[in-house]
Amino acid sequence: SLTVLQALEDGLRRAEADPSVKAVVICGENGRFSAGADIRGFSSPRRQGRALGPMVSLIESSRKPVVAAIEGFALGGGLEVALGCHYRIAHVKAQMGLPEVTIGLLPAAEGTQRLPRLIGVPAALEMITTGRHIPAAEALKLGLIDAVVEENTVEAATDLANKV
Repeated sequence: SLTVLQALEDGLRRAEADPSVKAVVICGENGRFSAGADIRGFSSPRRQGRALGPMVSLIESSRKPVVAAIEGFALGGGLEVALGCHYRIAHVKAQMGLPEVTIGLLPAAEGTQRLPRLIGVPAALEMITTGRHIPAAEALKLGLIDAVVEENTVEAATDLANKV
């Protein structure tokens, strides 16, 4: 939603400007990272110039390490946000994917560029063209995430952020 995009941008800009902030952890609330965009908003005009692609680029270009703490689902735009992060930690029960293709849409926030760079073209093409959700263990094997945890994902991501 526009509210989430605005909050994410505001938080990133505050962190970037604050010399006491050494790293950033992006997480969802209540054990959920992001199941992606609300497709009902696709038909409405963009307001205030907010779009997910530039937000993902803002994350990627941060001078400070940004770690995604993935719990629940990271689907569609949610996965694209995670792809913009420098590191990704996922809970063992997390699932990731780009399911928008199942309704005739291609990932539009540069996931089709970032995913192949991260996991290779064959694996990325399979994910992009099928919309299949992959579990955390498979995502780790593919190199999509950096670690799988069974405990508190945000805490593990914060520990990693403090180390890097």
